[in-house]
Amino acid sequence: MSRVLSAAILTSSILLSVPSVAEHMEETDLKFAFYSSAWGENTDDGLRLVALNRTTNDVQINSINFHGSDEDSKDVYIEIGLKVPPEGYADIEFEYIDLLAEDECLDRTLEENWKLVEISNYTLNPSVRNLIIEDTDSFRIYQCVKTITTNWTNLSDNSENEYQEWVLYHFESRRDL
Repeated sequence: MSRVLSAAILTSSILLSVPSVAEHMEETDLKFAFYSSAWGENTDDGLRLVALNRTTNDVQINSINFHGSDEDSKDVYIEIGLKVPPEGYADIEFEYIDLLAEDECLDRTLEENWKLVEISNYTLNPSVRNLIIEDTDSFRIYQCVKTITTNWTNLSDNSENEYQEWVLYHFESRRDL
């Protein structure tokens, strides 16, 4: 029981460490996550985007622009063109795009042998991914934050929407005991 409680406290402390991020993200009607097998292995696997449309209209995600973390780093602009049904999911695959470059938090985390699991505009909840954390000495979750601009169109009236928000880089690490 104490191990499960420790996991709950660990998860809560992670979520509380970025409260304004979590609060801001709840306002967004489009939720999405990027995944790539290349993050865990030395492969040339592509990039996959899975999106959830929480509106009652068809929408199209036009683009997502990952802003550089400082003046010297470059933005990464991704043309998406993904139609997402009302209150439904859609996904799209891309050639591999490097979303890990030129960021101090990402560099430091990767150097410490953390494995990137996903990049998303929502807070990762371990229970959603069926993770039962029984021993916090063997499992950790760590997050880095980056600002993005998402551009999408409501297809019912062709109104274009653009907003800035944060994405969280979700890392996992299993330590050998």
